[in-house]
Amino acid sequence: MFHLQSLELLQWDYCQRLTLPLDGAIITVAGPNGSGKTTLLDAMRTLLGLECSGGRSYKTYARHANADTTWLRATVDNRPHSRQTSTRPFARNLLYADQVTLACRIERNGGDWQRRYSMSDGDVSIETLAEMADKEWLGVEHWRKRLEGAGLSRAIARVLALEQGQTDRLCEFSPKELLRLVFEVFGDQEVLDRYEEARRHQRELTAEVESAERELTHGEAQLAVLDGRVNLYRQYQIKLRERELLATEVIPVLTWHEDRQTSATRLRELHRQRLHASSQRRQRADDSARLLRLFEESQAVVNKVRDLETAKKNAQDAQVKARDAERPVEEMVNRANELMSLAAVESDAAQLSARLQELEQEKSKLADLWRSLEIQRNEAQSAWDGLQGKHQAPPPSEVQRFERMLKQENISHHFLANVIEITDDTWRAAAEGVLRASRWIVVLDDPKDEGRAMAIAERERYRHYVVSDTAPAPMQPPADSLLAVLRFSEKVPTWLLRQLAQIHLVSDTKEGAKRGGEWITPLAYLRDGRGGRSVWSDASDYQFGVAALTARKESIEKRLNALDKQLTEVAIKQKTVNRQFDDAVEASKGHRAAEELAKHSEEFELSRRQLPALKQARVAASERWQSLDLEHSSAVEAQTKALTNYETLQRQLRDSEGEADRQEREWRNRYDEQRTKATASNTQKRQLPSRWVTATALESLYVTYANAKQAELRMTSVENELQSGNWETDATVEEKQTLMRGTVSKQRIDLDARKSSNSAAAVAVDNARERYIDVLRATIRRYRKNIVELGLLAGVDVSADLPHLENDDNVLRQAELKVSFNFDGKGEIGLNDGEASGGQQVIKSLILLVGLLKDEDVPGGFVFIDEPFAHLDVRNIQLVGHFLKSTRAQYVLTTPITHNVEVFEPADITLVTSKKLKEARWAPPIGVLQRRSGAA
Repeated sequence: MFHLQSLELLQWDYCQRLTLPLDGAIITVAGPNGSGKTTLLDAMRTLLGLECSGGRSYKTYARHANADTTWLRATVDNRPHSRQTSTRPFARNLLYADQVTLACRIERNGGDWQRRYSMSDGDVSIETLAEMADKEWLGVEHWRKRLEGAGLSRAIARVLALEQGQTDRLCEFSPKELLRLVFEVFGDQEVLDRYEEARRHQRELTAEVESAERELTHGEAQLAVLDGRVNLYRQYQIKLRERELLATEVIPVLTWHEDRQTSATRLRELHRQRLHASSQRRQRADDSARLLRLFEESQAVVNKVRDLETAKKNAQDAQVKARDAERPVEEMVNRANELMSLAAVESDAAQLSARLQELEQEKSKLADLWRSLEIQRNEAQSAWDGLQGKHQAPPPSEVQRFERMLKQENISHHFLANVIEITDDTWRAAAEGVLRASRWIVVLDDPKDEGRAMAIAERERYRHYVVSDTAPAPMQPPADSLLAVLRFSEKVPTWLLRQLAQIHLVSDTKEGAKRGGEWITPLAYLRDGRGGRSVWSDASDYQFGVAALTARKESIEKRLNALDKQLTEVAIKQKTVNRQFDDAVEASKGHRAAEELAKHSEEFELSRRQLPALKQARVAASERWQSLDLEHSSAVEAQTKALTNYETLQRQLRDSEGEADRQEREWRNRYDEQRTKATASNTQKRQLPSRWVTATALESLYVTYANAKQAELRMTSVENELQSGNWETDATVEEKQTLMRGTVSKQRIDLDARKSSNSAAAVAVDNARERYIDVLRATIRRYRKNIVELGLLAGVDVSADLPHLENDDNVLRQAELKVSFNFDGKGEIGLNDGEASGGQQVIKSLILLVGLLKDEDVPGGFVFIDEPFAHLDVRNIQLVGHFLKSTRAQYVLTTPITHNVEVFEPADITLVTSKKLKEARWAPPIGVLQRRSGAA
């Protein structure tokens, strides 16, 4: 490294122009505080391309001079470092003279200051330098690189930049920092450069690999995005094609085909209806013929009934005559028997009294029986009178009262009993039994009247249902159900229709048990979900239809006849008992029954002989009358049935003809409508492509979409997806995907190539690191030798531990140079453990510092040390001074003039600075004290 020989300042801070000799080993700059000592050091730092101390800047010093240009110039030694080598410090800069001029020109550039540098062979003045062309001047970075070539490394530059009072800074370095600093100063620059270049190259390659990986990842991400966009674009196109297919082909074809199938189905149904209508016409013709036969039969039955009534009346007259002839004879015989009985007891007063009491009780009993039978007959007669002139059995009084109230409120209604006709007398008992509880249900014609009607029913406590949920009876009920034997002229409750349709007709309970479910027999035994029970009701209680009224009349008539017969028998018994009672009373008065028997013996005997013949005649007449009565009853029943069948068939035929006319009109309208649709369907088929309506194409459409409705729903779904979905509509996205796929493929190839280069670079780094470790070991051993020798000069035992080095960057980054010092045999202390005194700190730092400059092969170098003797006592000042003189480096030291004179003892040159006078433009010149050669 080079030594400083002289320094020239021109308009630097408050120095107008001065030249200072620096050709000495130790230069001391002395002066009071604020006299410019640090300013002089900052001039040297600026000249060497370093930063000023304490946050100062060269711009500050240039402004203080108040000139456009400031110059700093120094001459340095460029002679070979030793006799063993001819290498000059500035040989790399092509400067081979023994002396080299270093210059710094600071100029005002606009509102700012700019520094430029130059180095020249020999001692070149400022005036000569001012004439150099601008292109020959260097920037600060290029300047620093040239000085590095001359030996001013970055590590030494760091030392030279130490500020005032920071001389002991080196001992504050960590072992890791100290090791790095030592290698930067001593290390083989070429090896370090190669290692750093290899590491840099590997880092660059690693960075390139990482960048390529990032680019590949980014490209793959972009490709994935494009893949997603292409997928969305293709799905979008599929949706568009599907929508077009649905709109133009699927829905029209399926709609046409379904309409065509519907029309064909309806035409077939119309054909079946036509066949059914023909069958009904034939049935009506048969019914008309049967109606004529029924009319003839009913007339024959009416004539037969009329003839039987005449014969029955004649038989009844003959019976009355026979009875009239028999009765006096029978009474005479009975009188004889009564007298004989009375004659047997009339002699015994006790028996006669018992007989009287017995007859009186019998008399009272018969009187009670007569009154009871009379009441029953009056009730039956009232019922009979109530049926006269009626077409239907009358309702109960509470039903009549409720009906009047509904009419008063103008609530249109009807009762179930008035709208149901039982068409088959075989099942009349069963139907009457099932419908018995429902006969007085009120069916409202208008559901809106339900609230008012139920309010009245609540007030009147009407026990039967009021219903507004009604429906007409089905045209074709289940054939084997109870509903099939009923005919309805008005709407009835829907629940009743369901109930009647579920009850099946069976011949007996055995058949019902086999069938299961709900059923009923002709004898009205009902089986439902709760079990089985009889719902039989007497014919006198029948309610539904004209036949029910006839059955009621017949039942009441039979009841009246039976009651009349009972009353007659009671009257005869009463007459007999009364006569016997009167005879017994007369006997108790002394009248003799035996005398009367003797008196009328011939009459009594004649009556006994005549009575059997008369009784036989009466019995024959009675049998004749009974036979005719039974025949008459059967004829009346047959007449009623014949008339009922005739009226029912006549009504059915009339209704059937009306229904047939209505159906014919409806059939014709529907047929014309379907013919029109068929024509339109054929026209539409001709407009559709033939391949769309083939059997295979239609089958495929139905497999995919099921029907036109599902196709329309799919169309709606596709439209919604197209409207609300996040689709890709850019048609160029597929081309972008292809380009990006090519880019990603190229990126993968580039990445593979860079990974291969990176692997090769890693091998080169390993090789360079091995060389670096060898140089590092040699450097550490060299530096340890230097600091140990310097420690001997300073009277300090210095030791250093060699770090553990391996061919691994992590290990090298963790490597440390641990240095310990032993002052006066007091034990070892480390770099910055706080156990050293101020003077020991300075000695430690100087040993570490000078150890960096000590080089057997390349001697020289210089150091700026700002106030190294601060806070040191005389002994430590002498110790530091002795140490400085014992080294071969060049030192520029600063010290206040107030210090002990011992600080000047090692100096070869002493520069004395003075404070600028307040009114002076420039500072006083710097005094120079130079020790004579050989002086003590």
